[in-house]
Amino acid sequence: MSTVKTLVADNPLVIFSKTTCSISHSIKTLIRNFGANPTVYELDEIPNGEQVESELLELGYNPSAPVVYIGKKLIGGANEVMRLNVRSRLKPLLIEANAIWV
Repeated sequence: MSTVKTLVADNPLVIFSKTTCSISHSIKTLIRNFGANPTVYELDEIPNGEQVESELLELGYNPSAPVVYIGKKLIGGANEVMRLNVRSRLKPLLIEANAIWV
């Protein structure tokens, strides 16, 4: 099993991020404003960050952060998350994944 799949397996909401990325910060803030408490992996701080980043790049995400998984499903990067939010589809996904309770 890939490292990314292992990290995502036990968490309803995972964000792969970088501490120096303002877009990552914005996505984490957006999601937390719904009351969610995501599991965040900072690629520039975790021991196997380079390996995880390589896997995300192989999935087609360049830049490799932020990348969001909701309910073990790959949602995508910042553009995809923002698109879901604008269309009022982000909150229902978070509820369905038990990442928030409303």
